[in-house]
Amino acid sequence: MDTIVAIATSSGRSAIGLIRLSGPDSLSILQALIHDPLFTPEPRRVYLKGILRESGELLDEALICFFESPHSFSGEDMLEISCHGSPLILRRALDLAQQLGARLAHPGEFTLRACKNSKMNLTQAEAVRDLIDAQTDAAASQALRQLSGELSATLQPAKHKLIQNIVRLESALEFVEDDLPQVETKQISGELVEVTNMIAALVGTFASGRVLRDGIKVTLVGRPNVGKSSVFNRLVGIDRAIVTEIPGTTRDTITESIILGGIPVSLTDTAGIREAEGRIEELGVERTHRAAADSDLLLVVVDGSKELTTEDLGILEEAAKAKHVVAINKSDLPNSVRSEESLSEFSVVHVSAVTGEGLDELTAAILEPFGTVDSETAGLLITDSRHYDLLRRAQSSLESSRELLDSGASEELVVVGLHNALRFLGEITGETTPDDILGEIFSTFCIGK
Repeated sequence: MDTIVAIATSSGRSAIGLIRLSGPDSLSILQALIHDPLFTPEPRRVYLKGILRESGELLDEALICFFESPHSFSGEDMLEISCHGSPLILRRALDLAQQLGARLAHPGEFTLRACKNSKMNLTQAEAVRDLIDAQTDAAASQALRQLSGELSATLQPAKHKLIQNIVRLESALEFVEDDLPQVETKQISGELVEVTNMIAALVGTFASGRVLRDGIKVTLVGRPNVGKSSVFNRLVGIDRAIVTEIPGTTRDTITESIILGGIPVSLTDTAGIREAEGRIEELGVERTHRAAADSDLLLVVVDGSKELTTEDLGILEEAAKAKHVVAINKSDLPNSVRSEESLSEFSVVHVSAVTGEGLDELTAAILEPFGTVDSETAGLLITDSRHYDLLRRAQSSLESSRELLDSGASEELVVVGLHNALRFLGEITGETTPDDILGEIFSTFCIGK
């Protein structure tokens, strides 16, 4: 195993920058960096040492901590060097480490080595990435639960029952000339139902878990001058989009990330939909249609001070094909039209972008189609699509095996599905995950982690 090195802190200037090394040559590279071949640090103790250039000139004074294998994050000899956070100093120190034999780490390679050295399983490793990427307290809480091993522990009873029943069925194939007694067959079937229900319960949490982790995309659409940009600014909390009384002011899409009810929301303002009067406006309308097609929910804004137009009705007709909410804007005006007969089939909220009236109701209406997640009472949620896919496959294999068992099929056929289900569950925690899939998973990590 070679020795890897990477900068573990984010790019740019900072007070402190951290460089990590992991591998068998970590200590010898440290000794060369400080020009002291006899230096033998006590593990987990911090030392102040000078990092020297090849010429012996001081590059920087740094705090150094050595972690001896196997008592480190990666399970290997590991070194952490805390320099001043100048990008120039960090780059020079990184270059020196590479000249002394270290290789630049791939994304997530430190965590991958921790996984391979049994310091954590694959779900815990993925939780490290999710914790770094968490945008809300609730998402961070779920990542911490997974990092603590809760998902692995939840799956363990199901895997144990599967192994027990595989052994019973394979023993029947080897040592029993007759078919299994009906009592035992019924008992195995009952246990398979129990395991299937356990997995199905986890599968059922994915809709909420995905929203909690990845958030939702909301696109504001409507004809020109209905107040889309004003509603957008109200939701964002700043005057992000230019607002004028001139129709067609917004020519391009504008996207901001916000938090609504603890859920990350990518909010996009768009150009008004109408017959374009020039090439620039035509491009803006095209981008509006693309953003709408890519969104999880359409927020259709109509002018509440006027009757619905043909353009409004056309936009509403298209929005009805997807998740949507209709915001009747300008409810603060005295001549606001309150009739909703034409909108009876839509989820409607009256708002005023000027006064903020109805903003809380609009926020609730946006989140309602995706369910609510109480981070304190939700329990463990499946947030990763890879986990969800493998759980669904395991559930399908178990259901197929149970149907075969109940129909009197041979144990040889029944046990195939149980082996498949066990393999799928093993892929979640990394016990049976192929190396190419591991590489793909860890490529989503940041370098230095």
